[in-house]
Amino acid sequence: MSPEPIHQHGSSSRIGILLINLGTPDAPTPRALRPYLKSFLSNSRVIEIPRWIWWIVLNGVILNTRPKKSAEKYALIWTSEGSPLKVHTEHQAKLLLGFIGERIKPVPIVEYAMSIGNPSIAEVLSRMKQHGCDRILILPLYPQYAASSTAAAFDSVFTQLSKMRNVPSIRTVKHYHDHPGYINALAQNVRDYWMRTGKPDKLIMSFHGVPRFTLDKGDPYHCECQKTGRLLAEALNLDTNQFQICFQSRFGKTEWLRPYTSEILEQLGKQNTRRIDVICPGFISDCLETLEEIALEGKTTFVQAGGQEFHYIPCLNERDDWIHVLADISLTNLQGWLDLEKSEEEMEKSRLRAIKMGAKK
Repeated sequence: MSPEPIHQHGSSSRIGILLINLGTPDAPTPRALRPYLKSFLSNSRVIEIPRWIWWIVLNGVILNTRPKKSAEKYALIWTSEGSPLKVHTEHQAKLLLGFIGERIKPVPIVEYAMSIGNPSIAEVLSRMKQHGCDRILILPLYPQYAASSTAAAFDSVFTQLSKMRNVPSIRTVKHYHDHPGYINALAQNVRDYWMRTGKPDKLIMSFHGVPRFTLDKGDPYHCECQKTGRLLAEALNLDTNQFQICFQSRFGKTEWLRPYTSEILEQLGKQNTRRIDVICPGFISDCLETLEEIALEGKTTFVQAGGQEFHYIPCLNERDDWIHVLADISLTNLQGWLDLEKSEEEMEKSRLRAIKMGAKK
C-alpha cells in the first residue's frame, strides 16, 4: 500500500478535477521515444493481439526502428516550451481552474496527467491526496469514447487506487461527443477560421483511427465520431457533399476504420480539388497527429496528387468557448459533491469535537 497523508481531524476535504491526456515523450529524441513507445504499445487496450506474438514484434522490430523515425517527426513540431500536447493540456488545466474559481468556492484543485509519460497519473493522484482531495472527478480529454484511450486512462487511475488504503471517491466522465457546447465550440472555431480565409470546396473531418474489429466487438467509438461529424456539419449548415468524415493514424496491416484520411486526401488531390480544409474534432489539443501527420504529411499528399490549396484548422486548444464547456462539463459532474462543502467554521467545530472525544490535536 502507498503511504497515506497524515490525517488531521477538522482538516478541509477538497474536490479535485483530474484532466487526462494520452501523453508525450519528454524530448524529441530516440532515447526518449523508446520508453514512451514501449509503455504505450505494451498496453493491451491499445494492442489487442496475443501477448507473446506482440512481445516479439514490439521488442524485436518496432522498438529497434520506430523510435528514430518518431523522434524525427516530433522534432518538426516541438516548441521552445516543449511538446505541444503537454503545453496545451497544462494551459487548459490552468484556465479551467480560473474559470471554475469564478463560479464556486472553495475552488477545487485542478490537475492534469498523462496516461503515458509525465506527469504520470500515479504522481498526480498522490499529490492530489496530499492536498486533501477525497473526491476526484476524472475527465479524460477524449470527446469520443474508445477502449484504447478513455478506458485505458480509467485503467491507470484504478490501478493506482488499488494501491491506496484510503481511496477517494471517484467520478468519471465517459464522453462528450455530442455535448452542445463542444459542438458549438467546434463550429465557431471553423467559422472564425473561414471569416479570415474564406470557405473551402470541402471540409475534411479527420478522427484518430482504431482497428475495424473494435467496432465489431462493441466499441462505440466509430458511432460517436460519426455523430460528432454529423452534428458539426449541421451546425455549419453543410450539405453531405461539402464534408467528409475519415480516419487517420493507421498502424500495422490490420484493417482500420474507413475511409482512411490519407486515401481521401489523395483522391481529392487527383480530382484537382481547388481547396480543402481539414479539422480534427477528436483531438482537443494540437499534437503530433494533427501538426505533423495532417498539417505536414496530409498537405504533401494532397498537393502532390494534384490538389491546389490545403488548410489545417487548429484544435480547440485554449479557446475561451472550449474552456467554458470544459467548466460546464466539470460542474455538471460535480453536482451533489459541491453541496457537501463545509465552511471553515464548520470544520473548526468538527476538529474541536474530535479533540474533545480524545482525538490527537
